[in-house]
Amino acid sequence: MLRLPTENTLDREEKIMAEQFTTLASLTVDGKGSYGIGASAVPFSKDLYTYLRITDIKDDGTLNLQDLKSVDDEKASEYLLKPNDIVFARTGASTGRNYFYDGMDGEFVYAGFLIKFSIDEKKVNPKYIKYFCQSKQYKDWINSFNTGSTRGNINAQTLGKMPIPLIERTAQDALVSILSSIDEKIKKNNEINNNLEQQAVLLFKKWFIEFDNSSKNMLETRFGLVPESFKLLKNGELPLVVTDYVANGSFASLKANVTLYQEPNYAYFIRNTDLKSGTFEVFVDEHSYNFLSKSTLYGGEIIISNVGDVGSVFLCPKLDKPMTLGNNIIMLRPEQENLRYYLYIWFKWLYGQSLIQGIKGGSAQPKFNKTDFKNLPIVLPPDDLLEQFHQIVKPMFELIDENNTENQALTRTRDTILPRLMSGELDVSDIEI
Repeated sequence: MLRLPTENTLDREEKIMAEQFTTLASLTVDGKGSYGIGASAVPFSKDLYTYLRITDIKDDGTLNLQDLKSVDDEKASEYLLKPNDIVFARTGASTGRNYFYDGMDGEFVYAGFLIKFSIDEKKVNPKYIKYFCQSKQYKDWINSFNTGSTRGNINAQTLGKMPIPLIERTAQDALVSILSSIDEKIKKNNEINNNLEQQAVLLFKKWFIEFDNSSKNMLETRFGLVPESFKLLKNGELPLVVTDYVANGSFASLKANVTLYQEPNYAYFIRNTDLKSGTFEVFVDEHSYNFLSKSTLYGGEIIISNVGDVGSVFLCPKLDKPMTLGNNIIMLRPEQENLRYYLYIWFKWLYGQSLIQGIKGGSAQPKFNKTDFKNLPIVLPPDDLLEQFHQIVKPMFELIDENNTENQALTRTRDTILPRLMSGELDVSDIEI
């Protein structure tokens, strides 16, 4: 359990260390950043190097391992990441997104829209740079390059000039030790969650794909042979609420009544990118929340991206504030509790994915609407089998939810103490882990 000191235990005159600012380039091995390889991604292969792209990096600096690609280029080995390298996205809406490489995630060749800096461990604790690049101070610096609604591009020279407060090496080491212990706990929780979800998926496949627990009297359907006791329905025929952000009103009324905030406010505005990263950083005020009453979230809803990153599927977590649905996603709320995890696995892992991909438009920005979704077919097992499945997997997903709640608390703790540790305001001797 991490305990923070109270203000009474801190003598600011004595505890705050003098900050010495330096630049990112001055803390590197060669004094500059380098651009990644300009090669096309190819399907993932164990015989090729894994290709690290902007889309593989989450906002919190961890990796999305769901859709990895490889790179097939004779010069690929020249762009392999080495421990203590940190890469930055240099363009588009992801500008500034970063990933610190410690060698634990496998081998990666970094792509051309990433810029790499090799941190010199003789000059600084490399992970101190990792944590600085997660701080509000860093994010504010990145945002200073924005122009209106456009995220500014950043080149290697500009990144090299990034101002970094350099505290004493012993304080750097202590900061890294404290924050790494938090990150390690979050990582272990995520590993447990992934294992639990895979167990649920395997059971789903055995019962509802291989039909190990069903009658052998089979009927031919578009999904192949299924037991005659199963039903073939449309999503719109299920006891299911399907809604989205625009269900609350016209674009004009939404613009007039909904205000988004980057600082904590009355309720969370849940977006696809937040669900991917596990960090929730956009809020609405109470008026906005009440206006968006048709898409209120309570936790446990199935959320599917229907614009852009079509087909991303999540279970909505339970957070410490009210929640409302963001744009470009739809929400499914089963009226029958035992449908929740069946539908989640169906849409995320199995036939549902191919069906969703089949209805997305052919425009530059793939998308589908609620009507298209409601017309999609689904195979539904008999109630008794559905209930059996629900009772088995429910404790798994409840534990996942508990771990996610703990991770949210750990993330808040980390984000709260990071600036205080970095400034020297927080004496490490006052912290218990």
